[in-house]
Amino acid sequence: MTNQILRLPDVRRLTGLSTSTIYAMMAEGRFPRPVRLGKRAVGWPSDTMNKWLTSRNLTREGQ
Repeated sequence: MTNQILRLPDVRRLTGLSTSTIYAMMAEGRFPRPVRLGKRAVGWPSDTMNKWLTSRNLTREGQ
């Protein structure tokens, strides 16, 4: 399976989070940082996002 790069609209759909929430969580260290794709473009590796979502679900189940 190839590791795709997810752009912000994809990440928003995947997580259900708004843009401002994503960037606020990144500032707090609670959301993965994107990788730079160009001067004005960033994206998140799909495997990174899948791991983050899995860890978030495990944390919720442990509460």
